[in-house]
Amino acid sequence: MNYTDINAKIVDSWVQNGWEWGRPISHETFEKAKNGEWGVYLTPTKTVPHEWFGEMRGKKILGLASGGGQQIPVFTALGADCTVLDYSTEQLKREEEVGKREGYTPKCVRADMTKPLPFEDGTFDLIFNPVSNCYVEELGPIWKECARVLKPGGVLLVGFDNGFNYLFDEDETVIKYTLPYNPLKDEALYREAMDLDFGVQFSHTLDEEIGGQLRAGFMLTDIYEDTNGGGFLHEHGVPCFVATRCVKK
Repeated sequence: MNYTDINAKIVDSWVQNGWEWGRPISHETFEKAKNGEWGVYLTPTKTVPHEWFGEMRGKKILGLASGGGQQIPVFTALGADCTVLDYSTEQLKREEEVGKREGYTPKCVRADMTKPLPFEDGTFDLIFNPVSNCYVEELGPIWKECARVLKPGGVLLVGFDNGFNYLFDEDETVIKYTLPYNPLKDEALYREAMDLDFGVQFSHTLDEEIGGQLRAGFMLTDIYEDTNGGGFLHEHGVPCFVATRCVKK
């Protein structure tokens, strides 16, 4: 079993146990979105600025590793034509639950974003990719695939970890690890991650994240930082996440 299959099973178990990123939005939240009152997250605590999206009605959107019934239903309520791709069966079930409740059929694709995306060139106007590439070892192929399936001028919105979280112990008070954090190259790290039900996660540099997007043919138009939303680092105002808005040239 490769590491992405392991991660898919672990995410499934997290969702079954009430993981916060696998809790679908309520009917009330869906109705508010239909009336123009909405907010979605790329990172733990800050909502994405509405101006990052532009007009949503009729826009073709790909939610990349974006299952869970949190963002895609909001975009659907706003009139967008949405597709969600995720490797977690449980996350896609949450999308289907919201769709059944609200009277629409979500376009769900169970697939691994480390593989070529199952879409034609220039299919989408916007890709929404909340924090998830920490479960991926190599980012370059993902950025190239995003560029391929976006239309010219299409928008890529990404949330990602800046690596700080992979330095510290569970209490976030002691530097325990070194970067890059990669359990596939350290047997002790791998065993610890499995014992802690942590999944196979990876730290990434800004060169891999932002530089990788630029090299894939994107132009960076905006950026913001965010914290963990709780814990020692959050209490001390340490930003551990970044959100970027890029446009395909």
